[in-house]
Amino acid sequence: MGGPTNNNLETILKTRNLVSDQDLAAAKLEHINTGASLEDILIQRKVLDVGTLTKIKAEEFGIPFIDVNNLEIASYILDLIPETLAVKYQVLPFKEEGMDLDLAMADPLDLQTIAIIEKRATRRIKPFQADPSIIKLVIEQQYTKALGNEVTEALREVSADEEVGVTNIDAMMGTNLSTKNLEDAPVARIVGQILQYAIRTKASDIHIEPGEKQTRIRYRLDGVLVERLNLPGSIHENLVSRIKILSNLKIDEKRVPQDGRFKAQLGSTIIDLRISTLPTVYGEKVVMRLLEGTGKAIGINQLGLRGDGLRKFQANLDKTVGMILVTGPTGSGKTNTIAAALQTVNKPGVNIVTLEDPVEIRVPGTNQVQVNPQAGLTFASGLRSILRQDPNIIMVGEIRDFETAELAIHAALTGHLVFSTLHTKSAAAALPRLYDMHVEPFLLASTINMVIGQRLVRILCTACRKAHPVTDPEFKVISEHLGKFTPNNLKTIQIYEPVGCKVCNDSGFTGRTGIFEVMEMNSKLGESIVDRLPEQEIQIIAIQNGMTTMLQDGFMKVIAGETTIEEVLRVAED
Repeated sequence: MGGPTNNNLETILKTRNLVSDQDLAAAKLEHINTGASLEDILIQRKVLDVGTLTKIKAEEFGIPFIDVNNLEIASYILDLIPETLAVKYQVLPFKEEGMDLDLAMADPLDLQTIAIIEKRATRRIKPFQADPSIIKLVIEQQYTKALGNEVTEALREVSADEEVGVTNIDAMMGTNLSTKNLEDAPVARIVGQILQYAIRTKASDIHIEPGEKQTRIRYRLDGVLVERLNLPGSIHENLVSRIKILSNLKIDEKRVPQDGRFKAQLGSTIIDLRISTLPTVYGEKVVMRLLEGTGKAIGINQLGLRGDGLRKFQANLDKTVGMILVTGPTGSGKTNTIAAALQTVNKPGVNIVTLEDPVEIRVPGTNQVQVNPQAGLTFASGLRSILRQDPNIIMVGEIRDFETAELAIHAALTGHLVFSTLHTKSAAAALPRLYDMHVEPFLLASTINMVIGQRLVRILCTACRKAHPVTDPEFKVISEHLGKFTPNNLKTIQIYEPVGCKVCNDSGFTGRTGIFEVMEMNSKLGESIVDRLPEQEIQIIAIQNGMTTMLQDGFMKVIAGETTIEEVLRVAED
């Protein structure tokens, strides 16, 4: 925060008798030796606390001080400033009079922040000084409380017959929900609110987690899990039962995990939900994965592949036999990559059959099959049937065991192009994983054409991203990871940081893109597989053969202004 100079602060403190001559002299000496501000030194030495100093500075500048604890703030006032913006700039709107908005701020002298908030809220800002040490926590509490108020209001307003736009399409075709004693409007409305928020924010997952006294609701937004709501623990069992009813799960079975699914319609949006329950010490935890019912494949050029990696990928798609593996953790974009590849190789003279769990993205012109283990249709049994369907190209959603791996390799050896995925941290790690499944290394060496490792990073919003010169620490991080790919002019290049605006809902990011490593097989890598070399040695050989690692690809995207150093390290650094 801006404030009095050291000399002015010294005068103020002496006038108010807030600091002894001895403490002040010691602080001044440290200021001379270290260059740190007198204000920071006094706080660090605990001569003054942040709250007291904040009040002093507010009074000196004629800015009113506001105690943000126990404020009662209406939801419509909080709606004027999105939570992401409030957290970023450490501001909290608390009162509105006409076109004037009272705003608690960690730094009310920050005119740039005031201008940003005025533009977003379309109100004149009256700044108030808040205690910087607590305002962040209060912001989180107030916005969480506001979401809770929305749910509470929904419980009051909904009638017994309303479903809040959430319709179980599967249930309409057979299950009579009205016979369930927990089909009451309040619980249905809460589920509707939880789902609506997920749709609005484009969340990929919803976590409903029981605690000792409260139930926590968290959403995975652009790959990051964030807490958005706390509900009374007393409602948890009814909430879970409502979700179980929609998913056709056993309501009275609470001792073992259950998996289910249902389709839901919110307005004009139809989504598929995959439900997983897990018994914990405080009750059943529920995770709901949201899948767009109308998901479509994107083009290869939209994945984020660049340069040599894209060239290798396209070249291997032209092959008619062998195996292509895509690796990465859950939520790393493997499904999109496979779908883009299938769309590319999908031609009138080609028969493509897939086995998926579930079918997330529709690829017209292909034969997509969803596995159903309860009915006996597994990856292994389905693959046996597919081989009798005269396929040219086969896609197996995931290789999970020896039987599936053996059948997939057999298909690749007998004139088919096979696509599949593995849950490994890198492209090189895919091979030891297959060793562990007891697949013969010589078979892997002769069938695998290419292994792709990938992650997803958030893309900077081009409407508000802010450029800055590369700092010395940033130069060190980038050059260490890029190595020979480091541009000669790196010190003069500008990279970008997130800001936040209406376009990106004040997050600073819009969407995600992939960072990749494409490990194309050759004789040297084939020998390393036959020799059962570990992941680290395979990685070294792949890099020597020209593979760009995920981290390198990520830092190239940092230099290109697509993402940030923090994003790349968050998703790709092991």
